[in-house]
Amino acid sequence: METQLLVIGGGPGGYAAAFLAADLGLKVVLVDQEPRLGGVCLLRGCIPSKALLHVAKGMAEVRHMADWGVRYGSPKIDVFALRNQKNQVISTLTGGLAQLAKNRGVQVIQARARFENSRRLRLGGVNGEAPPAETLAFEHCIIAVGSRPTVLPAFARGGGRVMDSTGALELEEIPERLLVVGGGYIGLELGTVYSALGSKVSVVEVTGGLLPGADRDLVRPLHKRLERTFEAIHLETKVVGLDETADGVLVHLEGAGQAKTEKFSRVLVSVGRTPNSDGLGLENTKVEVSDRGYIVVDAQMRTTDPGIWAIGDVVGQPMLAHKAAHEGKVAVEAILGHAAAFEPRAIPAVVFTDPEIAWAGLTETAAKASGISYETAVFPWAASGRAQAVGRTEGLTKWLIDPETERVLGCGIVGPNAGDLISEAVLAIEMGAVVRDLTDTIHPHPTLSETLAFAAEVYFGTATDLYRPRRAADKESVG
Repeated sequence: METQLLVIGGGPGGYAAAFLAADLGLKVVLVDQEPRLGGVCLLRGCIPSKALLHVAKGMAEVRHMADWGVRYGSPKIDVFALRNQKNQVISTLTGGLAQLAKNRGVQVIQARARFENSRRLRLGGVNGEAPPAETLAFEHCIIAVGSRPTVLPAFARGGGRVMDSTGALELEEIPERLLVVGGGYIGLELGTVYSALGSKVSVVEVTGGLLPGADRDLVRPLHKRLERTFEAIHLETKVVGLDETADGVLVHLEGAGQAKTEKFSRVLVSVGRTPNSDGLGLENTKVEVSDRGYIVVDAQMRTTDPGIWAIGDVVGQPMLAHKAAHEGKVAVEAILGHAAAFEPRAIPAVVFTDPEIAWAGLTETAAKASGISYETAVFPWAASGRAQAVGRTEGLTKWLIDPETERVLGCGIVGPNAGDLISEAVLAIEMGAVVRDLTDTIHPHPTLSETLAFAAEVYFGTATDLYRPRRAADKESVG
């Protein structure tokens, strides 16, 4: 069996690459272990988690209505129906992808993939089903195998009550007390879901703050809200041991010079993800793999083995579906000899908690660490008419600006729908916009999107929604 392009992995990057390649005339075979396309993102990641976060948001808004004199009774949660609705969302989208693959003539094979050499793949059966051929020869290959939750040996003693993100999304039950190990975005998002559904959620984070590496100005409003909705947040604390009991898990914690043991119904471990580069037989090729398991690629996503490309989580951070999809398209264009390179000025990141956090481009944390000169301009949502109207004034919009050229270097937003607002900032950064471009762009009123323009006006001291006379101190210059 032979093909022009072989794609290994059916996630957002893999199917985007396969579909584009087919549209551009290549014969494409896509190999994946899963029976359905979509990868981690669609099957047990981005999509199911956002479906459940939609439920959590609705429940939170119902409670918020009490402030407006509209009160409802306590919710009755049908876990079975909730799980089925989440699975229906997945089925609808995977069915759509299957049809798109069929329409384009992309042959999808469910099999395990292992390189025999730089131009031939051995196919292995999955769940007792034999693949249509034992080997597959290819002219070009794109590796898009993604990543998996990192497993730490220390948590093995927790038994079946210890979950990773995949297990948490199955919604087997709503535990009375849930411990989330890891204060990153996956743990906080799933903690938000379970808290809304009735669990008493605690978070343990080994560093001094939630969402390590994120701008502290953005994290602060989220932290304050989670302190009200979660049972506890333990910073600079680590789990040193677990013991499963008949009805829970005893968790041994150490932090701030103290040690204690608490009992939880379940434990969710969310301490990062590991690239799926192992088990592919890459040692039979010339592909270089880093010490951390990432495949080494150039700006065209080409590996050190001519004819083999790699994209997505398996090539490194950030592990984001939209990054993988863009990398996949660059790889296809490079295979066809087009002038293409993956060199974005900004890759947006979104934390779908309540409030949401989103950022793009340079962050203040990274600027300080690298010694980059910048100025900030911040607009507090307390001065936004729309934020006041919906009762969510804890947010803010923040620009990082080059003090020499006045180009926008980065943007951060915290507040409801921050993930939908950040795209304007991504475009501005990608196009090399200056602050004046933002102030000269008329934004609709009353919206949260206009806070992007208002923050730019703060930079010039011309924001009429705030009383802040123009002074040098109003433009905080660092570096």
